[in-house]
Amino acid sequence: MEVEFTARQVSVPKALRTQATEGLERIARFLGKTARASIIFRVQRHLQIAELTIKARTLTIAAAGEADNLPLALRKALAHAEHQAQRYHERKYERKRLPTEDKVLTALPVARPKTRAADDELIAGNGGRPARSKARATIAVHSFPAATAVVEPHILKSSEAIAMNPMTMEQAVKEAEFRDRDLLIFRDQGGQMFVLHRRRDGQMELVEIP
Repeated sequence: MEVEFTARQVSVPKALRTQATEGLERIARFLGKTARASIIFRVQRHLQIAELTIKARTLTIAAAGEADNLPLALRKALAHAEHQAQRYHERKYERKRLPTEDKVLTALPVARPKTRAADDELIAGNGGRPARSKARATIAVHSFPAATAVVEPHILKSSEAIAMNPMTMEQAVKEAEFRDRDLLIFRDQGGQMFVLHRRRDGQMELVEIP
C-alpha cells in the first residue's frame, strides 16, 4: 500500500513509520494492495494526534487517534481503521452469499389423483372391466415462500447521531468515522441542516434537509 506521511510541528522517527507500515499491511488484507493511505501527525495543545485516511476503489476510510504520545495515537487510529475495513469486507462477503432470483427454485405442478367416482365411470365404460392405469408415486415438493418475512423495527434513542457544533462536509465524514456511526445529523456554518448516511455498500450519502 502506498503511504504518504505529513508532520506538522512534530518529528516522525523511523520506528513510527515502521509501525504505520505494518498496521496498513494488515488493513490491506481487507481493502487490497491498490489502496492509498495518508497519515498526518500534529500537536494540539498537550495532545498528540494521528489522522489516517485510506482511499480504496469503492471506499474511503477516515480515522483519528489522540494520546499523550504519537505511537499510542497512531495505534488508536490504525485499530479504528482496521475495524472499519473488516466491517466493509464482511458486508461485501455477505452480499456475495445472498442467492439470486435465478437460483430460487419454484414448485413444479403436481397432478391431482383421480377421484373414486371417476374410476367407477372408467370401469362402467369398459364393460365392467377395471381400467389399466399406470403406477403412481407421491412426491413431496418444497418451495420457497413467495413473500419474505417482515422484521419489526427496533428503535433506539441516541444523542450521538446529532452533532452539536457546526462543521464542514469533510469534518462530518471524519466525525462519523471516528464515532463509528452510520448516521450523523449536522449543520454547516450557514445553519443549513444535512444528514450523512452510510449505505450498505460502505459509501457515504449526503441528504440536504430543505
